Amino acid sequence: MGNQGAASQTDRLIGTLVDRRYRIDERIARGGMSTVYRALDTRLDRPVAIKIMDPGFAGDEQFQARFEFEARSVARLKHPALVAVYDHGRDGDLPFLVMELVDGGTLRDLLRERGPMPPHAVRAVAEPVLDALGVAHASGLIHRDIKPENVLISDTGEVKIADFGLVRAIAAAGTTSNSVILGTAAYLSPEQVATGQSDTRGDVYAMGILIFEMLTGQTPFTGDTSLAIAYQRLHNDVPRPSSRIQGVPPEFDELVTVATNRDASGRYADAAHMADALRDVAAKLHLPACRVPAPHRPQPAAPAPAPRAMPSVIPAGGAATTTVVPQQPAPPPQPAQPKQPNPTRMYTAMSPRPEYLPSESAGRVPPAPRFQPPPAPRYSPPSAPRVPVQRYSPFPGAVHNRKKSRRIVLVWLTLIVAVALALAMSGWFAGIGAAATIPNVDGLSKQQAQTEIENAGFSVKFSDGYSDSVAPDLAIGTDPAGGSSAHQKSTVTLILSKGQPRVPELPKNADRTKVVDLLSKVTLKAVDTEPVFSLKVPAGKVAQLTPAPGSVVPVGATVKIAVSKGPPPKVTIPSVTGKSIAQARTILAESGFEVTVRQFTANDSSTVITQFPVAGREVAPGSTVTLFAL
Repeated sequence: MGNQGAASQTDRLIGTLVDRRYRIDERIARGGMSTVYRALDTRLDRPVAIKIMDPGFAGDEQFQARFEFEARSVARLKHPALVAVYDHGRDGDLPFLVMELVDGGTLRDLLRERGPMPPHAVRAVAEPVLDALGVAHASGLIHRDIKPENVLISDTGEVKIADFGLVRAIAAAGTTSNSVILGTAAYLSPEQVATGQSDTRGDVYAMGILIFEMLTGQTPFTGDTSLAIAYQRLHNDVPRPSSRIQGVPPEFDELVTVATNRDASGRYADAAHMADALRDVAAKLHLPACRVPAPHRPQPAAPAPAPRAMPSVIPAGGAATTTVVPQQPAPPPQPAQPKQPNPTRMYTAMSPRPEYLPSESAGRVPPAPRFQPPPAPRYSPPSAPRVPVQRYSPFPGAVHNRKKSRRIVLVWLTLIVAVALALAMSGWFAGIGAAATIPNVDGLSKQQAQTEIENAGFSVKFSDGYSDSVAPDLAIGTDPAGGSSAHQKSTVTLILSKGQPRVPELPKNADRTKVVDLLSKVTLKAVDTEPVFSLKVPAGKVAQLTPAPGSVVPVGATVKIAVSKGPPPKVTIPSVTGKSIAQARTILAESGFEVTVRQFTANDSSTVITQFPVAGREVAPGSTVTLFAL
């Protein structure tokens, strides 16, 4: 059936039931191969979107099989940015797909209304789409027709990607009546144009074009025909967005350049990798969170004047049945939306436009407020000098009495403060806070030092430290230091010597951070040295300390830390059979092996008759090779 016939037939669907279940209420959008309607699932009483495919595909069994496979595959995917698939089937000669209804509009509508988008708004659209594509790519699914018409934006700011797998299903059918079968020309990757084949990197290319269009308001290639547009990308690189519009950060130029590399191997491997790159750009530019505004919804088509019916599937051996649904009343007319101003061809990357206000809250975000210009200042004449106004009071002495009461309050507060200060000073001089000198107790025993400090009027607590000159358990000082003044009955810390520090024992498989902390607790400083091979310590862990653990070192000494490189590479044992013992020792020693000899005579000129391990075996450096000689 031609396109005109299909259009006339789909217009008659409003008010009918599809598959005896889905009531068609209004048309949402129409494309070259399908029409999307708003419908009601009468069984579950929920609104849905239903896509009615071109009847030209109904008789193609290959299309039906591919269409069913893709619908099942997409239905298994779970991601908030994927339009959910609820049902699929065929009613008469019309294949249909039932999907989640997204109230709002498409990215195409938003670009038509508002023009180029600032970087933080581009990120708010592209990131959820890339994350959803990443989930699909991980499951082996490719979209193949990414374009603004397939990116939906809900009234609450949610972004979703639709029409997964439909291009692949239609392409598999071998039907050529529609030019959109192999994708949309403006977003095709070079390999799709050249061979018709694509993988996850084809979706990455299309996402690069989509980001270019969001940043600049236009696609990178134009032409008189779709074929001319498609073939330009075989010989031309996608230009940087900043060459079309001022204010695009270089990081977005680089993102688009990598994503649209003409050589597929030079692009991001899949959507998940591209999403990570976008998040890195957003973090580097400190892009704010943003709720993308939904585009204004176009007015719904007027319903048909009378109830209609659509034939259901004809059962075997019988006639088609017909179901009639009462016509729904037309919705009240909506007020016309104000015309949007033409977008400028420049924006500042970090200054949000009013329609893309950043959002600090998560989840469901209230609509972004429109920009309101500040009110114009009004003229005010110069004011005359202010003159105190005498107000009437029914109590002539009221003002005087208030002033008198304030003075009384101030006098009493002054007296209270003076009494408090006098009491504090008297307590000070009575001995509560009198100052005294802390005695110098360096070199005294613990008991002697404690007695000295307590006799000076202080309480004592103990601590310890390391000293190169004071023997263990003798006092090496106090805190505050001896000879300084402090309030009597305050606490003085007595520091007792632990002698010189020792290099601590190395914990098993310890991280460098932990070892440095252990050294600092005994006043020692860590210095890194060259990593070493170790058969016992995993790579990245501390393998050895120099001086060795347990060594006594001066206070504040440095200790060298060597991190393990893991096991040493294996080396091949050379053959020394037939050589003299002296020659064999030299060869093996130069290769880093230890040598033991088993011989029947004590002559170094004896000949090696065999060796163990045998020559050619790979072993760790430093291994022992045993020679047997006559």
